[in-house]
Order: sequence, then C-alpha cells, then structure tokens
Amino acid sequence: MLAAIEALLPEAVAWRRDFHAHPELSFAEHRTAARVAELLRGFDCDVVETGWSGTGVVAVINGKGPGRRIGLRADMDALPISEASGLEFASEVPGVMHACGHDGHTAMLLAAAKYLAGSRDFAGQAVLIFQPGEEAGGGARAMLAEGFLARYPLDEVYALHNMPGLAVGAYASRPGPIMAAADMFSIEITGRGGHAAQPHLALDPVMIAGHVLVALQTVVARNVDPLKPAVLAVSTVASDGSGACVVPGRVVLTGTVRTFEVSVQDLVEDRLRAVVLGIAQAHGGEAVVDYLRDAPATVNDAACVAHALAVARGLSGVVEGDVAPMMVSEDFSEFLNRVPGAFMFVGNGDGALLHHPAYAFNDAGLPYGAAWLAGMVEARG
Repeated sequence: MLAAIEALLPEAVAWRRDFHAHPELSFAEHRTAARVAELLRGFDCDVVETGWSGTGVVAVINGKGPGRRIGLRADMDALPISEASGLEFASEVPGVMHACGHDGHTAMLLAAAKYLAGSRDFAGQAVLIFQPGEEAGGGARAMLAEGFLARYPLDEVYALHNMPGLAVGAYASRPGPIMAAADMFSIEITGRGGHAAQPHLALDPVMIAGHVLVALQTVVARNVDPLKPAVLAVSTVASDGSGACVVPGRVVLTGTVRTFEVSVQDLVEDRLRAVVLGIAQAHGGEAVVDYLRDAPATVNDAACVAHALAVARGLSGVVEGDVAPMMVSEDFSEFLNRVPGAFMFVGNGDGALLHHPAYAFNDAGLPYGAAWLAGMVEARG
C-alpha cells in the first residue's frame, strides 16, 4: 500500500505547495476548501459536502461491504505569521503562513482519499473530515455542535500531526493523554492613574500586576501535586500608560494554563482566581479574570492506539509506542471526547520547530502520513 501511495507523491506535493502558497486563517479557508472539494469530487468520492462551520469539507467513501465507519481528520488553517522559509513557493499572503504543516496534513488526507476511492479494498465507510479553525480553536467543537456526529455516527476516528525532530518515516504515539488541555486567561487590573512623581495620589495597577505576576508562579509550585503535570504561563503584560512619568489606570495580563487532568485544571483555575482577586483587593485595586477553557486534553483510546501503532509498524521500522506527553494542545480532542480513536505523530525530519517563521513541511513525509491514514481504514473498516 505504501508503494501505491508513493506513486501519488508528485500530485500530493503539487497540492501541498499550492495550499502553502495560498494560506488562509481559521474559518476563512475558502480557497482551500473549494480546492479540496474539487479534488474529492474528481476522486469519485460517494459524498462530498461543503460548508461545515463555514469552510469545513466532509467526504464519504464506501467500501465493499458492511463494516465500521472510520473517521479521518485533517486541519486546513494557517497562522498569522510572516514566512521566513525562503522557499520558492512561500506564502503569497502577507502575514499569513502555514507554519504548522496543515497544508501537509490536508495533502496527506487527499492522497489517502484518492487511494481509498480507487481501491475500495476495505469494509464499511471512510469519512474524511477537512476541518477549519484548529489554530484559533473551536473548529472541531463547531462542527460537532452543528450535528456532525448525528449525521455521521463514527465508530472510530483518527488524526495525525507532523513532528519536527522526528525522522521522516517514523511514527510516535501513546495510549492515554498525549497532549494537554489548553486554557486561556486574561486578567484586567484597575487602579487609578496619576503622576508617577506623586504615587500617593494614584493607585498603581503596575505594582499590583507585579505582585500578581510573581504570586501566580506559586499556583502550580505550591498547590498542584508535583507528579501531575501543569503549566501556568503569563505571556503578555500591557498597560494603558503613555509615558515614563504616567501611572496608568489599567494593566492587562494574558496567558495560558496547560493540564492533563480535569481535577488539576479545576484546581489551577480556582487558585488563579483567588490569588488575583485577593492581591488586587489587598492593594485597594480591582481585578477581573476572564478564563476560557479552549481545548480539552487529547486522550488516546488504548485499544485504538494499539491498532494505530500496528498499522504504523506495517509501514515503518521506527515506531515509538510510548512517546512522552506534550503540553501543546490540539482540538482533535473534541472528537476523542466523543468517539474512540487515536492521534499519531509523523516524522518531519530536522528543521525549524512548529509555529516558527522558518518552519518548512517536509514533502518526503507525505506518503507516510497518507499511507497511515488509509491504512487505518483498511485495518479497522
């Protein structure tokens, strides 16, 4: 099967590079979705539907007889990053770049679709999900809220992501949690502006924010069981001040929390709120905490990941079955919260990391991703 997929490589590379040169942000993947739908119809898929959550595309390929309905998902959106890869097919859209390889994931699933539609050497149905809005979060949740599973009640669902640093042709996954839940928070601290030379007449929110910033570092260090992973990171601090001699009236801090267990997630959110509100009150200021639970933890079903690893071992001699969990997140978790399935990492070779301006998807990895996706349908249909 890998040989048959490799025969599609020139086409897949052309699709991928076209997507790369014309990246689109979350929920704005109009050109990408139109091209995906056009190709799927050309492959003679049995069903091609557009418009899921605006730009999502779903296709169905029927096998030779009754069997399971297996979902395969790829993400299509790009990032608000200015490309610095130097590639001849680099982004033609200023400030937008496929810096996470979703162009490659889309091309992988298209190649799998062409192979499956041509061979039909499986039972059941393959349901191909070209999802919008993974980077901004909410794309999977939006499709599910629109009734995707009511229309296509899946038996199992699978997805993948390229991994820089993992050799091309290698695979990595694990049973249980593989990626963290992603929460986002914004803290608005309000004081009273004034002249920096007369601090006693003002109420300095910068000083309050400083205390909050330091105290938040104790939330994980002094509240969470050290054997349970958690990250709390303040990423930005901004005030409405206009100069060195001005005490601003407001400071905003933003950041993220990453956890694997809901009990730890609850604990961190509760302690964050208590610390922020308590410090602000102690200094006479006010604080408002806006806390968003963006994507749940990505948790692989043990039986499904065993099947996923077995398919990978049929394609490669380099398969890691107990890769360390990562604190990054992935909204495929929304599907896994409702349907048994697994998430797989596929090697991208050496090079810049994901979300870096110099990141470059490795086209040599396309057949391995496509073959694994198609293989999951043949093995589990």
